[in-house]
Amino acid sequence: MAEPLKFMYDEAFINGFAQRVCSSWVPFDGARFRELVFGPGWDELELKGRMRRISESLRETLPESYAEALAVLESIAEECRGFPYLFFPDFVERYGLDDWARSIGALERFTQLSSAEFAVRPFIKRDTKRMMDQMLAWTKHPNEHVRRLASEGCRPRLPWAEALPAFKRDPSPILPILEALKADPSEYVRRSVANNLNDISKDHPDLVLELAARWHGADPLTDGMLRHGCRSLIRASAHPAALGLFGLKPPEGVVVAEWEATPSEVEAGGEAEVRYAVRLPEGEAAFKLRLELAVYYPRSGGKTYRKLFKLSERSGTGGELVKGARRLSFADLSTRKHAPGEHRLALVANGAEVAELTIELKERGMGG
Repeated sequence: MAEPLKFMYDEAFINGFAQRVCSSWVPFDGARFRELVFGPGWDELELKGRMRRISESLRETLPESYAEALAVLESIAEECRGFPYLFFPDFVERYGLDDWARSIGALERFTQLSSAEFAVRPFIKRDTKRMMDQMLAWTKHPNEHVRRLASEGCRPRLPWAEALPAFKRDPSPILPILEALKADPSEYVRRSVANNLNDISKDHPDLVLELAARWHGADPLTDGMLRHGCRSLIRASAHPAALGLFGLKPPEGVVVAEWEATPSEVEAGGEAEVRYAVRLPEGEAAFKLRLELAVYYPRSGGKTYRKLFKLSERSGTGGELVKGARRLSFADLSTRKHAPGEHRLALVANGAEVAELTIELKERGMGG
């Protein structure tokens, strides 16, 4: 299993970073900085908590003036690229809300070196119109990282981020940004637009469908983005309009020739092989088929959690057989723990469940 990301902030990293700061600002007390970073509770902190601890330790050891402290960070920023240095924009988020112009300029620079998608959100909450106007201006920036920030930073459901409940209720301030970036030449930017659309679709499916219908067909780059942006709607059989937009007809006439899992009982941490075979409707000159595996994971209180895994997507002629197999692991992940009990597996064809079976997950050492 990969080592948790939080462990990248080890003694060697902190010492090396302290030396960089000292090379730019000689009065920096590196020993005090290290003492503050590794102070009480460090071992219990997760990734974002460790980033915040580093930001707070910098505030205690850099110049008292926010402007001067920020200038020190900006002076070494080019040497501090990549994910580990997300505490640069975090410093701005934590201490720069009252110095708007200087902070926004710093975030524009820092996002080109790591990412400021989390840091812009308190600025959105502080003054929504002003910040969204700024992000709209960023959609014209020559650097793709800044353009991506315009979309990623205002996602209503950005993972790991401070919530933006106002945009869950009313996403209209986001739409001009997505409009400006929907055919951006950078796939990195377009993927962010798609993720933003997907977030919005969780609360406003009809709005996203209306946008998709209006934008679809105008540009191949936009069409590809829309497919990813509508992925939650495509997976929801309650939204056949999303399926139809991308050429996925209802699965009438689709015949399931095989749907089997081996073994039918699995020990915790084990895996099963799921095999499928589906015959396309007779008489169709061309039929586009999307197959997915839906797994219903049991939860406490008799509830279940449904997760979809893509199996296949292709076009074929009537009567053609589409078949394959997939390994399904029941090893625990940081994002998903597996509870013993019955797991229902459904074969999903173009958004509709067309076959099902069950696998019994046993506690380790209790397999049959």
